[in-house]
Amino acid sequence: MKKWAISIFTVAFVIGTGTAVFLQGDGDGIFNFDKMKPLMEKMHPNFSEQQLEDMFDSCHGENGMMNNTNFNEMH
Repeated sequence: MKKWAISIFTVAFVIGTGTAVFLQGDGDGIFNFDKMKPLMEKMHPNFSEQQLEDMFDSCHGENGMMNNTNFNEMH
């Protein structure tokens, strides 16, 4: 029983640590404007670069509407 508890704790710790490292990423988070810009330009060809950046910031910026939702509203 003791071995099972230690094993479960170890697996949970490793998964938790891996998730934290993945979410930390390269400091820019999972989404950043440079990575999303080509897709945004394809979806909104008439927008200027400033309009695209403003739209990205309103969605994914510090107080963006999509922060901390894990996209639950989209399902």
